[in-house]
Order: sequence, then structure tokens, then C-alpha cells
Amino acid sequence: MTEQVGVEHLVTDEAIAHACAVLRAGGVVAFPTETYYGLAVDPFNQAALSRLFALKGRSPDKPVLLIIDNPSQLSCLVAEIPPPFTILMEKFWPGPLTLVFPGVDSLPQMLTGYRGNIGVRVSSHPVARKLVRGFGRPITATSANFSGQPAAVAAGGVLDQLGPEVDAVIDGGETPGGQGSTLLAYQEGKVCQLRAGVIPFSEIEAVLSGV
Repeated sequence: MTEQVGVEHLVTDEAIAHACAVLRAGGVVAFPTETYYGLAVDPFNQAALSRLFALKGRSPDKPVLLIIDNPSQLSCLVAEIPPPFTILMEKFWPGPLTLVFPGVDSLPQMLTGYRGNIGVRVSSHPVARKLVRGFGRPITATSANFSGQPAAVAAGGVLDQLGPEVDAVIDGGETPGGQGSTLLAYQEGKVCQLRAGVIPFSEIEAVLSGV
């Protein structure tokens, strides 16, 4: 049975602690972000990752994005930080900007879509921040929906689609929806956009050019 806890202003420390316990036990937690509701599992738990992919009906060649608490947690995930990403992290984190880094060799292949790269952001949503901070290490943040279906913007939408397959839902109220996070990579010596999102690419270019 899925447990639903809190709304944003009522999400207690106890609710976060319970969600973290679910994650440590290999469970799946739905939580609000600054874009949509996401699904969190421990990204280093292979069984939890496999369950996440099965739950969403997600193709194994599609990578899963992660949320971290702060840039210091990149050390367990990425092999290097391209210089422009340092500028973008300082400007746009926390926020809806996902950066794709070359991953360390120890990352589960399923996490990277068997490509060796990993997408990461620091969420600006207070509940997401509390969850990843309470867990103490990165969490997945793939959208809370069946693959190919609209992403949920409220706890009720998560339950409507995924129901009892999710072990806990943190009800943080309605999220903005619309576009997801802007997704960027560093290829052939330049920053490129892999997916349009909340932050326009023109704003990214302006920051990098010093305008």
C-alpha cells in the first residue's frame, strides 16, 4: 500500500526520515521537484534501479537523471567537470538545469543508459532538497509517470498512474509542470542543448559569453 505523507508546508522531518528509510530499503518514493513529481530510488542499488525501470516501463537504453544536495557530491558520480559547467553550476544551481557529465566507471550501467554519462542537477524545490539531504547521497529523479505518458504535477496524479507500485508519496502540493529541466552536455569543446527546458538556451549562452 502506498503511503502518502504531507503537503509542502506540512512535510515534517519525520516524513522525510520515513521516505529515506524507504529508499535505504530499496523502495521507490515519489516527491515534488521544481518541474514535475519525480521518482527516487537509491541509484547504487541495482535491484531498486531495475524495479524503477520496470515500474515506468522504461527502455533500458534511456539514462536516469540524478539530484544531488550540493556539488561536492559530484565526486562519486563524475569523472571530470568541463570548465563551462563550473560557471553554469554557480549561476543556475539550485534550479532546473541538468548537466550531463562523463560518469565514473563504477556507476551502474543501467543508470547511464549504457552510455557512460550521467545527468545531474541540484533541485531548487525545498522538499526535494530535504529528501536528498536526509538521504545523504544522490537520488534518482526520473519523472513520476509511465514512459510516454504525461508527467505528474501532483501527488494524486502519481497515484492515478502508478498507484501501489510506489512505496511512498511525499505530497508537496502542485508543481509547475510545463517544461522539464534544461538538459546540457559538453561535446567537441562546446556546451550544447540536448533537451529544451525551463531555462532558455539563449540565457545559457549569455552567461557563458559573459553578457
